[in-house]
Amino acid sequence: MAAVLLLAGCGGGEGAAKAISESPDAAHSVSVSPNSSQSTAAGRPEITFPGTARNVFEDTKTGDATKDAVLADSALSVNTVDEAILTGTTSTKALGFYNTGKALNASITFINGYLKKRDTWIGETRFFDRKVTLSGAGRAYVTYCSDESKSFIRNRTTGKVDRTPTTSESYVLYHTVLAKNTDGVWQTSDIVSNRGDKACQP
Repeated sequence: MAAVLLLAGCGGGEGAAKAISESPDAAHSVSVSPNSSQSTAAGRPEITFPGTARNVFEDTKTGDATKDAVLADSALSVNTVDEAILTGTTSTKALGFYNTGKALNASITFINGYLKKRDTWIGETRFFDRKVTLSGAGRAYVTYCSDESKSFIRNRTTGKVDRTPTTSESYVLYHTVLAKNTDGVWQTSDIVSNRGDKACQP
């Protein structure tokens, strides 16, 4: 799958259902652990994951406060999609808080694809090589890669886990656009992904 509007990734091979450094501290990472709050300020909705799933984000600090804020909200945008899949509903408070426009519409369609199949996911997805470019005071572009080799699709009804092998398709390159709203939140407004992109291969 190439150039598709998807926000999250899961699975390692051809059968995977989920299809982007300026950082001085590339080793620094942030993860979503069981029931951990991703609320970073008053009024921001909480995002929680079950103990069976985790997202890990590298390259969280650039030394620039604005770029760091963009990267933080970009990660939260990714987490909102996975939270909806993991909880089984698109009616979460966070989904529309961190996503808007084409990205929100695409994410809802993507999530519903999971829900219709009664699918969720388990394991760990790593997001790395995260880079941000600012465009004026209220627009930014973020690219990053995802490593889905340790995350797998699980059916809610049967409990069966699709443990696909690790291949080039386990890695996805993302290009995203973010816009700062009146509340100071960097919302993801557009996203394009390229599964199997050579830029993300180990």
